[in-house]
Amino acid sequence: MQLEVGEILEGKVTGVLKFGAFVDLGGGRSGMVHISEVAPTYVNDIKEHVAEGQTVKVKVIGISEDGKISLSIKKAMQPQPRPQAKKPHGDMMQKDKDAEQRPRPHSPKKPQKREQPTVEELENAYEPRPTVTDAGFEDMLSKFKMSSEDRMSGLKNMDVRKRGRRK
Repeated sequence: MQLEVGEILEGKVTGVLKFGAFVDLGGGRSGMVHISEVAPTYVNDIKEHVAEGQTVKVKVIGISEDGKISLSIKKAMQPQPRPQAKKPHGDMMQKDKDAEQRPRPHSPKKPQKREQPTVEELENAYEPRPTVTDAGFEDMLSKFKMSSEDRMSGLKNMDVRKRGRRK
């Protein structure tokens, strides 16, 4: 009989190692259940879940080209029914319906349309910088130093104001 992926069988555990358990499927076939496929929860010690000689229900989850059979105990288990959320009663039903109709506070808002500025406003708002084409390197360096010093003094003043607030 040929094994197929997805098939659920019963087998006997023939060996337990740190990383998994070997299961005899009968007919001279055996497969391995990796430790991650033993239980639906984290398994620290596999010996707490399976023992040699124990009969287990397994699901075939893979067959490699060289004939190795991968098995799973947790996938062979019946799925546990999920607990359903409690339904609201009476007035709560109406409140929930109202809440569905209101926009959620975390939902992104649609961008507001802004009025486009007129051509006159654009022309008046833009003032081109005066360009100096024949300024020497020394002139440009001194202007840069002055603007840098202005920015640094502004930052220092801001730092002093922040320290004053902390006290």
